[in-house]
Amino acid sequence: MENPEQAIFPKAFGWIGLGAMGFPMALQLCKHVPADSALYIYDIDRGEMERFAEKSKENGAAANVFMMNSAREVTENSDCIITIVPEGWHVRAVFLTPEHGILAAEDISDKLFVDCSTIDIATSLSINEATLNAHSSSPASGKPPPRFYDAPVSGGTAGASKGTLTIMLGCAPASWDLPLLTRILRTMGTNVYALGGPSLGLAAKLSNNYLSGMIALATSEAMNLGMRLGVDPVVLQRCFSTSSGGSWVNDTVNPVPGVCPDAVTSKGYEGGFKVQLMKKDMGLAIAAAKQVGANLVLGDAGLAAYTAAADDPKCRDRDSRVVYRWLGGMEPPTLDSNENAGD
Repeated sequence: MENPEQAIFPKAFGWIGLGAMGFPMALQLCKHVPADSALYIYDIDRGEMERFAEKSKENGAAANVFMMNSAREVTENSDCIITIVPEGWHVRAVFLTPEHGILAAEDISDKLFVDCSTIDIATSLSINEATLNAHSSSPASGKPPPRFYDAPVSGGTAGASKGTLTIMLGCAPASWDLPLLTRILRTMGTNVYALGGPSLGLAAKLSNNYLSGMIALATSEAMNLGMRLGVDPVVLQRCFSTSSGGSWVNDTVNPVPGVCPDAVTSKGYEGGFKVQLMKKDMGLAIAAAKQVGANLVLGDAGLAAYTAAADDPKCRDRDSRVVYRWLGGMEPPTLDSNENAGD
């Protein structure tokens, strides 16, 4: 198979979705493509597009950035289109909206579509099928068909900003597209895994987020327990790190404010992966498990916790590790007073 470093970049990229993850990911792509490349962007919030165009200049982006008025316009100007939006219905809207969606484009032959959204597997498979059907029924059907790949990401906004994401790609290891996809995705992430065929990237992502959510909840409970028994939280976290309870969550985004000073958990839980999104992903994982008969003993309890936290005014719109606050975890007095003053 061709070396990923030798795979030829497309000249024109499209990007749809400039949210908390999409914005920094697109900036990373801008920085690492050849200097004569173009990036066509679209987001429902024009202010975000304008902010992105300015930010890309400040960061010395290699690509020229052009703001478009619809997903269709992005598609008609691009060879590789990357999408990242919050939920399945957003993906359907981006691809299927008559006149303005991706599949309304005049010619989608030989285009590469990469969806980095974390959505339900059924929607992803249906979009893949719709993409192929749209090509086969068009006048350009004699040309090479388009290819659609699911490629959800993990690593949070910090990983997106640093270009260190893990990307879970629904692509077979033997695919001819893999070297090119790998080179494109490595502009945004350090780890790209080819999981197999369509939707298997999402299968890995939903499994990962289920695990991550449960670890964060268990870490929150364990930290609160140890602290209430009299252990200093910083010492307790270090103890976990070298013991059997250690994890990435504990080491990087420990839920207790102040324990990881640079993490969102020490900044009022502002930014990061919103608790509503963890609730969504937990629900998607549980639904997928039911479809394939996988027994999740902890699933309902975990979903109930994140649902309650997402509905709590003190937790909503904050990083998902705010579940520690929802549990009634002990927080530094200064943070408590600041938070209460702003609620």
